[in-house]
Amino acid sequence: MRTLRCSLLAFLILAIPATSLAQFRGSITIAPPELVAYSQPICPQNGYLWTPGYWAYGGEGYFWVPGTWAEPPAVGMLWTPGYWGWGNNAYAWNEGYWGPAVGFYGGVNYGYGYGGIGYQGGYWNNGAFDYNRSVNNVNARTFRNTYTKTVSNERAERNVSYNGGNGGTAARPTAAEETAAHQHHTPPTAAQTGHQQSASKSRELLASVNHGKPPIAATSKPGEFTGKGVVASNGAGAENKPSPGRTRGNKAAENKAAASRTRENKATEDKAAATRTSQNKTAENKAATRTSENKAVENKAATNHSDEKAAHAQSAKARQQNAPRPASAPRPETAARAQPAPRQQPAPRPQTRPESSPEKKSPGGREEQHH
Repeated sequence: MRTLRCSLLAFLILAIPATSLAQFRGSITIAPPELVAYSQPICPQNGYLWTPGYWAYGGEGYFWVPGTWAEPPAVGMLWTPGYWGWGNNAYAWNEGYWGPAVGFYGGVNYGYGYGGIGYQGGYWNNGAFDYNRSVNNVNARTFRNTYTKTVSNERAERNVSYNGGNGGTAARPTAAEETAAHQHHTPPTAAQTGHQQSASKSRELLASVNHGKPPIAATSKPGEFTGKGVVASNGAGAENKPSPGRTRGNKAAENKAAASRTRENKATEDKAAATRTSQNKTAENKAATRTSENKAVENKAATNHSDEKAAHAQSAKARQQNAPRPASAPRPETAARAQPAPRQQPAPRPQTRPESSPEKKSPGGREEQHH
């Protein structure tokens, strides 16, 4: 039974299209830097295939994974490089894989036989790999299975490193690449995975540190970051910076993503605010209910108090009416009103007597008598 389940699981894995097997890691809104320019180190061993360098993404941003010669997991396997693709308002990494044919890798020109479509660096011939010396650095004295065929973009020049979005390649899978996408694929080997992990731990490979010019651009073997097989990047770092057009494109993408996040945050805030408002409203209504209940209790208490007070007043009034009224004291007689005193008559005025004529006196003092 267990064997049957394992067989069924293996069948389901093989039935999954390659597009579904592509792994999307580190989806971000900032476009990866342009590809690093470097010279390919010499192939260390017959049967190794070139796997181009690429930008990966980690906790501190983009970091460069040096190109390297890798041993295929089996004879007849070819390497399809991974690539960054734009979709759903973000950049996502489509992991590379091994397969019987080279599939779609975003139209990115990685150089050294990977010019954006297929692989022109060599092919398998009766269990041995024939190398195209025009794009591969091999020792002709020790490598007998070689040939020369001129191809375009034979060196890894500075170029865009992603598909779609603003400034990216506009390539779409061909019929042959669509067919390859549905074939059986094998993920990167343990040596390739360890190679990337080692690169992620090197601070000097961070784009924020090397500014597009890593000191280790390629190696002869996976994970060997020191020694004569290490190759540094070529050219000035400033030339590896994105062009203004792509910078504007990236800025637009960032603004769009930021606007999308703002709308999402706004919706979350509005929802939270609405929830809080609803909760507050419920609490207020509950408090209002309690207030109403308290008011009703107070009104009832006030009514009872008023009724008791009215009853008490009515009882007191009844008792007052039934009590005998005391006899009124005789009112004192009104004292006779005092008569005003008679008015005093004015005294009679004396009558004026007529004055007599003065008697003339004689010069001697005697009065003259008139006869």
